Amino acid sequence: MNKLSFLAVVMIFAALSCKKTDSPDTDVAPTNLILNATVSTDSSGTVSFSAAATGAVVYIFNFGNSVTAVSETGVIDYHYLASGIYSVTVVAKSGGGKSVSVSKTITVKVVQGIFWSDEFDIAGPPDPTKWGYDIGANNGWGNNEKEYYTKRSDNVIVSDGTLKIMLKKESYQGSEYTSARILTKGKFSFKYGKIEARIKLPAGGGTWPAFWMLGDNFSTAGWPACGEIDIMEHVGNQLNRVFSTMHYPNHSGGNGVGGFVMNPTATTEFHVYKCEWSAATLKFFIDDNLYYTFANASTMPFNQNFFIILNLAMGGNFGGSVDPNFSSGQMEVDYVRVSQ
Repeated sequence: MNKLSFLAVVMIFAALSCKKTDSPDTDVAPTNLILNATVSTDSSGTVSFSAAATGAVVYIFNFGNSVTAVSETGVIDYHYLASGIYSVTVVAKSGGGKSVSVSKTITVKVVQGIFWSDEFDIAGPPDPTKWGYDIGANNGWGNNEKEYYTKRSDNVIVSDGTLKIMLKKESYQGSEYTSARILTKGKFSFKYGKIEARIKLPAGGGTWPAFWMLGDNFSTAGWPACGEIDIMEHVGNQLNRVFSTMHYPNHSGGNGVGGFVMNPTATTEFHVYKCEWSAATLKFFIDDNLYYTFANASTMPFNQNFFIILNLAMGGNFGGSVDPNFSSGQMEVDYVRVSQ
């Protein structure tokens, strides 16, 4: 049980102990504890658990994958994200805190299916049923970037089976550079699962491509309260160093929590950047090689729907100094896929 789950359980039992009528001398552990599990036959990973014991007032489930949950009724459903054999334990507690436990081994089969994707196989602007645009300059982004985001075909286009986001040095609307930022806000969002994109990155000092997500409540809660999941960021001034970073309250800006990995061909070849997201962890991969794991918790904003963003910025707080000889570069995306 992780620390946050443990604290939650402690608080529950503290409250229960205030209500108990049994004294420590008369309190007894629950008896006749049974645990039943019904595994869904549709390969969705859903399992229905029911536990019952004489004298129990609360049940603590450990699902065998470091995730725990508390139920006062002993009935709970849980959705596993991966196939496997799991040893599930339930602890039944009395009003006075005495306990008994039982374990059961279950076999879960999960067939992950792609339920949203863009393969970028139709030439022209990005699919308007899937993508919208952020338009404007730095005053809307807060990172001191130098580009002006447009929806022009000069800056974003689908051709030859890939999406191209093109950063150009040109005077436009008071900015020195133009580029594009597309997002699925208001069109598609999801909670938990696997998201991946096959991308080739631009080079050049100051370039800052990103594949990332924001919480659906961004407009009301603001940032960083909504949460931010940076699946892939790269800056030309740190060539071939790929970052994955989490932003949330007390971890904004340069205080984000994350990891990085060196990818020697990040700007010359396509690579698959992936995040596997659950209530317990967010795991980050390049070409199926795990390089960073973030521990999720119920107190964090990473347990709600998030929407997807692709963009290519120039300079700014993270992008850094701009190469004066830079003229153009592009972020090329073969596909974006979401599965559960």
